[in-house]
Amino acid sequence: MPATAVEIDAGGQALRVTSPEREIFPATERTGPVTKLQVVEYYLAVGPGIMRALRERPVTLERWPKGVHPGMVLSTREQRSGGDAFFQKRVPKGAPPYLETVRIQFPSGRSADEICPTEIAVVGWAAQMGTITFHPWPVRRTDVDHPDELRLDLDPQPGTDFADAVRVAATARELLDELGFTGFPKTSGGRGLHIYVRIEPRWTFTDVRHAAIAFGRELERRRPGEVTTKWWKEERGTRVFVDYNQNARDRTIASAYSIRPKPGATVSAPLAWDELPDVQPEDFTVASMPARFAQVGDLHERIDDAAHSLEPLLELYERQGDVDMPYPPDYPKMPGEPKRVQPSRDRDRKA
Repeated sequence: MPATAVEIDAGGQALRVTSPEREIFPATERTGPVTKLQVVEYYLAVGPGIMRALRERPVTLERWPKGVHPGMVLSTREQRSGGDAFFQKRVPKGAPPYLETVRIQFPSGRSADEICPTEIAVVGWAAQMGTITFHPWPVRRTDVDHPDELRLDLDPQPGTDFADAVRVAATARELLDELGFTGFPKTSGGRGLHIYVRIEPRWTFTDVRHAAIAFGRELERRRPGEVTTKWWKEERGTRVFVDYNQNARDRTIASAYSIRPKPGATVSAPLAWDELPDVQPEDFTVASMPARFAQVGDLHERIDDAAHSLEPLLELYERQGDVDMPYPPDYPKMPGEPKRVQPSRDRDRKA
């Protein structure tokens, strides 16, 4: 008879895992099925890495309590109800006494207390509660209004793929070197790439977003026809989109080591720059990552060694014309933002 619950050690805390044999990911041609207990054990196996990504940060939980099966739907900002999975920003009920929180403010002016991981047991508990992906804010709880991380999201558009993102990443690495920045790449868990840069926590979310815009525009200039910063999908074409809005307040990216709700249970994998051309996102899964972690360790281990100044990118933003870009549609109208209307529906443009 299947076990109804098991108790495991999570960094010194006793963690009870209910329905441990529940299938969270079905088998694929490359991988076997993944159970709830395997998800929890995966996060414990990469504990130092996932904690480096989450420690002391407000974290939104992406919960798939029924598992990730064909036909299941994730509730989003645009469609908040009717989904099988959902984003949890506020602390769930039944939280253990060792879980700590931090209060953050959304662009709407509302606030919430989000979980703030300080030990691996919190990650294990969240996984036991059906969390697949962890979405940390780019701030620490000591100062939730000044990001300490610049996030560069290289998002291949339809007609492009991971190999295109890798080529763009090579140019991004050259630009980072010129700026004197150290960048830390990782797979998104899907077709894209993320590059993180630690920054001094003395600029606002708006400043960091402008820095990302400047970086994206420079990539666009260096790789014409291959890179775009156009916000509207109808304007992006078959190019790699630099999603600068991932640096706006309350926009988050799946953390390093987070599982993604993709077939085969792929994970967001930290990479060495030189291995980018030789890997595929499907190489890194719940099944394969623990062995890789045991062999190579956390490739983001040195990410906190240096924090960089944003001034070079903010100066570049000014030289580029100091022109802002649209925010996501759920944001209130932001200062300095251009008209937020899809070009094909812009009557003034047609006039």
